[in-house]
Amino acid sequence: RSIYRNIILGLEIQHKLNTHTKEKAKELLATYGLENFAKARPSELSGGMRQRAALIRTLVLDPDLLLLDEPFSALDYQTRLTVGDDIGQIIRKEKKTAILVTHDLSEAVSLGDRVIVLSSRPAAIRQTIPLHFEMEEDTPLLRRNAPEFKTYFNLVWRELNGSE
Repeated sequence: RSIYRNIILGLEIQHKLNTHTKEKAKELLATYGLENFAKARPSELSGGMRQRAALIRTLVLDPDLLLLDEPFSALDYQTRLTVGDDIGQIIRKEKKTAILVTHDLSEAVSLGDRVIVLSSRPAAIRQTIPLHFEMEEDTPLLRRNAPEFKTYFNLVWRELNGSE
């Protein structure tokens, strides 16, 4: 299947494929820089482009909540940073709520508006840490250089070490 066909797969399954939703899929492809790859196969895309296509496939369904379970784990570090920044900005632009499951503290602090630390099995919420960055332009990549980043990272680290 092409990237476009993969993106509309959920619409087909849910019997929501129509002129309006097809147009929305094309708009999302254009908005997030994949319009020239609509006919390509997933194997022809970089890891970051595949991640964006997967997110578009979800966004075209207009869900209230996105569950991102280790979404960047298969990517190399540099691609992880770039794609994490892209995905974070897309989620904010589309005004979506997302739950990001990750073991990467930097990823959690840079992408989230709060970090929920879980205890060992059976998992229970141990601590919720709200994140507030005093930045004019707030992107996940820029957050990593913000003065607050180190403070939040260390706070989460201490909470995790105290939970064992």
